[in-house]
Amino acid sequence: MITIQFLTSQSCSECVQAKQILDEAKIQYPKLKIEEYDVMSLKGLELAVKYGIMANPGIIINDELFSVGNLDKEKLFEKISSLITFQHRTL
Repeated sequence: MITIQFLTSQSCSECVQAKQILDEAKIQYPKLKIEEYDVMSLKGLELAVKYGIMANPGIIINDELFSVGNLDKEKLFEKISSLITFQHRTL
């Protein structure tokens, strides 16, 4: 399973765009697990500190920092596809 942790804040316009991209990813890859955290929540702060996230949105995929700030849809989908391919090879 691929888990995406999404750090966001209420006043972040790029977070709204990232959420739309993640919603599209969930449709294309239904087995994705997407966890959304407000950066000011306890879990959000913990993740921001752990991964050194200094801007929103923060995207962590399978416990690895993927992006901070503007989310590139094409790169995200490429990453998800490569992880799915890798998981199928190791089964």
